[in-house]
Amino acid sequence: MLEKYYPYGYAPSVFAIDYKKLYEKGFRGLVFDIDNTLVHHGDDSTPEVDALFAELKNIGFRTLLLSNNDEERVSRFMKNIEAPYICNASKPEPEAYLKAVEMLGLNKSEVIYLGDQMFVDTVGANRCGLPNILVHFIRLPNEKKIGKKRYIEMLILWFYRRNKKYRDRLGDILKGDSEK
Repeated sequence: MLEKYYPYGYAPSVFAIDYKKLYEKGFRGLVFDIDNTLVHHGDDSTPEVDALFAELKNIGFRTLLLSNNDEERVSRFMKNIEAPYICNASKPEPEAYLKAVEMLGLNKSEVIYLGDQMFVDTVGANRCGLPNILVHFIRLPNEKKIGKKRYIEMLILWFYRRNKKYRDRLGDILKGDSEK
């Protein structure tokens, strides 16, 4: 029943993932959500995010950004990142996820989707059979409130972590010693 919400993997942030391990496993494309996945909601890209995309390119990955945001927001974020993007994606509908895979010129089995929202990002990727990693949402230190959906996500993650069949379907994907 909860399986449609279960990601293939979970990471505390996009910076905690060992992308070289993913490349060695045969993945060649990465599709990212923007808000609360790469940066706090509405923020511009950061030097760390820009460096991450440069590193991914050096490893050999093709990258793409998939966002429900409008063109202005996405293009502002992309200022220092060279990657195609899809805006106004209507996630969790599967069409934009499949278009992203097509734009990367890869098979679904070679692409991983990364996002912070279980009910949008994970569900959408699962609907079209796209491997995915749920990352913990970015929250500013002074932010006290989170939405009701985040509490429900935490509960589902509790079940996910106890389900040997579904958890960690990508294997060990985290860096050994750094969790930014």
